[in-house]
Amino acid sequence: MQLNKLFKVSATNTAINTAIASAKKTAKHTTLVGALALGLTACGGDINLSSDVDNSVGDTVINNPDTGTGNGGGSDVELPGKSSTALSNEVSAALGFDVQVQIMDGQITENITLTASADGKKVMYAISGALEVMAGATLTIEPNSVLFGQSGNDYLVVHRDAKIMAEGSKTKPIIFTSVQDVKGEATSAGQWGGMVILGNAPSNKCPTDGSACALQVEGVAEGAVFGGTDWDDNSGALKYVVVKYAGYEIAPDNELNGITFGGVGSQTMLDYIQVHSNADDGVEFFGGAASIKHLVLTANQDDSVDWDNGYRGMLQHVYIEHAKNAGEANRAIEADNDGSSPAKEPQSNPTISNMTIIGNNFDTPDKASEGIYLREGTAAKIFNTVVTGPSEMGECLEFEGGDTSSVTVDNATSGKIVMQNVVMACNNGENFKNAKAADGSVLLDLATWFSDETSNSVSNSVLIDEAGVPDSNSPLIAADAGQNVANTQDAWFDSVDYVGALDGSNDWRDGWAFGFGGGVVTAAAESEGCPTGTTSITPADGVTTTCQISGRIVENITLTANNLYALNGPVFVGDDKASSATLTIEAGTTIFGRSGGDYLVVSRDSKIEANGSASAPITFTSSEDISGLETSAGQWGGIVILGNAKSNKCPSDGSDCALQVEGVEEGAVFGGTDDTDSSGTLRYVVVKHAGYEIAPDNELNGITFGGVGSGTKVEYIQVHENADDGVEFFGGTVNLKYVVLTGNKDDSVDWDNGYRGNMQYVLVKHADNDGEANRAIEADNDGSSPAKEPQSNPTIANMTIIGNGFDTADKDSEGIYLREGTKAQLHNFVVTNAAGECFEIEGGDTSSVTASQALAGETVISNSVFACSENFKDAKATDGTVLLNAQDWVLNQNTANSTATGMSDVLEGIFTLDTTTAKDFSGNAFFDNASHIGAVSKSNDWTANWTVGLK
Repeated sequence: MQLNKLFKVSATNTAINTAIASAKKTAKHTTLVGALALGLTACGGDINLSSDVDNSVGDTVINNPDTGTGNGGGSDVELPGKSSTALSNEVSAALGFDVQVQIMDGQITENITLTASADGKKVMYAISGALEVMAGATLTIEPNSVLFGQSGNDYLVVHRDAKIMAEGSKTKPIIFTSVQDVKGEATSAGQWGGMVILGNAPSNKCPTDGSACALQVEGVAEGAVFGGTDWDDNSGALKYVVVKYAGYEIAPDNELNGITFGGVGSQTMLDYIQVHSNADDGVEFFGGAASIKHLVLTANQDDSVDWDNGYRGMLQHVYIEHAKNAGEANRAIEADNDGSSPAKEPQSNPTISNMTIIGNNFDTPDKASEGIYLREGTAAKIFNTVVTGPSEMGECLEFEGGDTSSVTVDNATSGKIVMQNVVMACNNGENFKNAKAADGSVLLDLATWFSDETSNSVSNSVLIDEAGVPDSNSPLIAADAGQNVANTQDAWFDSVDYVGALDGSNDWRDGWAFGFGGGVVTAAAESEGCPTGTTSITPADGVTTTCQISGRIVENITLTANNLYALNGPVFVGDDKASSATLTIEAGTTIFGRSGGDYLVVSRDSKIEANGSASAPITFTSSEDISGLETSAGQWGGIVILGNAKSNKCPSDGSDCALQVEGVEEGAVFGGTDDTDSSGTLRYVVVKHAGYEIAPDNELNGITFGGVGSGTKVEYIQVHENADDGVEFFGGTVNLKYVVLTGNKDDSVDWDNGYRGNMQYVLVKHADNDGEANRAIEADNDGSSPAKEPQSNPTIANMTIIGNGFDTADKDSEGIYLREGTKAQLHNFVVTNAAGECFEIEGGDTSSVTASQALAGETVISNSVFACSENFKDAKATDGTVLLNAQDWVLNQNTANSTATGMSDVLEGIFTLDTTTAKDFSGNAFFDNASHIGAVSKSNDWTANWTVGLK
């Protein structure tokens, strides 16, 4: 959908617009009185803020006939505010259709309604200065209405005993935003003020002597007060409301949030609310009991949720995402009670359920992207929540320490802070930051406290996409993922059985929230033509816009799914550790090469963010495939990702490591000391018809991982019909889950030089019709120094290897070959149908490091079945002496292994038939406890819909 057509009006409205311009004028007075002077008291003095609001006005009211729709004005209805000719003209010109803009300022003292349109004409409202809804008045805002501000001085305040009734709908949300957003100009946080709602509920800042409570709210003119004794106070309703680009700092610690709730009571109806790109907090609660369901907080520059001073509300279905591309962020939750008196009553103690927190890589000396920080004596109950983020993210869970003690810690140990069915899934090595005293002593070992609740877990593979949606295999939506705990606390909570904000099938954000198909006023039309940094060439398929990518990408670029993209020669993302950039690829995008010289390299310190989906995978392929011609292996180059993780080829003297990767032009180097390095994301990515041999032993694989670290996310990838290896790992620690390797002509999985990553659910299927193939796994450490450190020692679970009948003098279809000093931890394998041996460990002249390690128990295979004509090949010395009897070692010296007669005994197609019990991985953060051995079960075909070559 072209979003700037949201309010499209037909040309037939010209006559209507003329009629409106000449409509009968009235002398009725608006219910808005003159603009309130903004006298702000911060730092002990008045602060005068200038506003860019256009105040050129025409008539105060406009009469319109009643359309009877409830969304288009009414008979003799007066549009509140003052019409602005200048703003109306500017906005109309920007949108391409007629818009009436009404200036809203001063105090609303009687009930008024803001209608979204009048007599077929779109109406928008410009907030000018402080727009205040006073006690006794109700401001009603119709669905589809747009209100905007032009400076930090423009904001809305709903006072105590007043109400706002802003109830949009999924298809017609109510939008509060900036004039820049309305006019389609550049948007940013802090372009206008925000929304403040004040109520009569308690705060622990209220006087304790029983006198009336009137607490000045921060960020707003003097006299905007809150607090009282009524926990059930009602300030109205916000439903399907989007607040964008707001937030303004009057002075340090005196700022406007996206929505500020001051003493707001529990009877206020709050559902389907978003705050996007706010300069301060997304939502902040000063006391009260305001409760929200379906809350979206995206790209806010300080805390997403902030509470203080006795907040007792409830939150459910909360999605928090820090800004993409390292945009400014701080904590997802910053939670306080009282800084000077942490145990003060009423004590902050909200209940939260079904929250997803996705951090980013923003990190400065002053603040960083973090997860949950509980401090200043707050209590809390948090259920069914997941916290995740990249390797550069700060701590994901922290409780405040203190000089010698901490009330917050006391709350945790006394049961006032509760976490159940919570998953910590940060990839930064700092899921937990201990609460410490000033002398450094640990007041609370947070990891131990967290894990003592058995329903909590730590994981680094929760399988959610870039929008936070869990896929069908995510542990967040597994049968035992999240029990209905919150509902037992209060019937207000929906009954759920999953962890996080989303259940994987019903995305409640769709259609109304900004970034999820809604929440737009104006937006650029769908981009036509080629993104900056690419050039247009003749459509490769004769129809689709095709863009060529050449040379080095040194600025962030996004490849959109509506185009085709041609690689022209070697394309590098960034220079080596310089001019770093991020290549973002939208779901459903296709990139192709036209020769073996066309390939993609992601340099050290740069990133690829390729987030596809099962319904819209990202495809790398050949021009022949695009054109509908005959396809084959080796028609283009492939993908090379280079990182800063360790390789045992790095210099041993501690000097900088820069190892040239094979198959790529000089200068493509990898290696370093950071095993947690992140090169980005590959998710639902299919690589077809690649692989090119530059020279013998110097070739391009489908995907080459050179020193890639564990912070890189690789899930749901396929390499199909590659001329060399499917995937090859040169050192590094990258982890993979859900991998399909089909029809590759050399090895499907190849590792060398200290690779120590993890893999689970790996399906290898050699070419149909007995086409060229070699080993499913060819595994090395170092040919000249087999025991060299760091030593290759990956862990692989749930792998299915389906060989074929390819057999020549030079190579044949085989299963697993461990050599050159590698170690390996192999579990839950199904190996079958290969022409050659299905399991072999290398021999040697008189000894073999590889065999010795296996005999010593340093290499392991368990819970696996072999169904080949030659299941095992012994490791022998050159004189024929058997160094390791492979059959005896597999079947008798390891655990739960067996053999079967043939493929039909162990597999039905790609699905496991064998009933061998799978290895128990309880307590392991990466590996699932699978219900089967092998890669794929019939009850959970994770290969469906996005892979090729399996049917």
